[in-house]
Amino acid sequence: MKYLYGPVASRRLGFSLGVSLTPYKTCDFDCLYCQLGQTTNKTKERLAYVSIDDIFDELKTWFQNNTDQAKQLNFITLSGCGEPTLHTELGTLILRIKEHFSVKVALITNSSYLNHPSVRNAIISADLIVPSLDAATQEIFEKVDRPVPGIRIEEVIDGLISLRKEFKGKLWLEVMLVKGINGDIGHVRRLQKVIEKINPDKIQLNSPVRSTAEPNILPVGKNKLVKIKEILGEKCEVL
Repeated sequence: MKYLYGPVASRRLGFSLGVSLTPYKTCDFDCLYCQLGQTTNKTKERLAYVSIDDIFDELKTWFQNNTDQAKQLNFITLSGCGEPTLHTELGTLILRIKEHFSVKVALITNSSYLNHPSVRNAIISADLIVPSLDAATQEIFEKVDRPVPGIRIEEVIDGLISLRKEFKGKLWLEVMLVKGINGDIGHVRRLQKVIEKINPDKIQLNSPVRSTAEPNILPVGKNKLVKIKEILGEKCEVL
């Protein structure tokens, strides 16, 4: 399979079949902590990077050949090896999946395009959206997520707030904290105020434990993560 991977079992999504909508490491971020390594095609250009028809054909073939696994699936997850909202036909794929398969659709996104009404409209039919938010200030945003020039954290936050108002499915906000960069308590308190405005169903607190794009990227200590969880409130869980 060229576009599908898994199924994989994960704590937060259960048994999930992954779909990649972009070529390898095509993203508008170059996050310090990315387990896939550095972004090789750093771009904010939205294109039909891969054929939606080809992806759908792979899905049909997989379901035909894996009937037992298909019955166990919790989600078809749109994520993969780049930022899925860069694909201009994302919304079409979501609708086709929901029309043909009785499996919920999850989208994992870095949130960079959620301030665009057309993108929010494209993903509105998903069952679960897992957007990320690692920073409350532009300075920290640029340090940890290293976006392409022109992306402002204020616009990312506004997009998340707008999505929550429009989206009727589940919204689980992921926050990745890196020791010495965005994990200090002062910054966490600023994040908490922003997250209150977004009002997600869950806050999933994470810290890098696998290989990362840059060397010497360290996780926040477990005791500190417990304290941060208390600051972020009852919706927060540590992954």
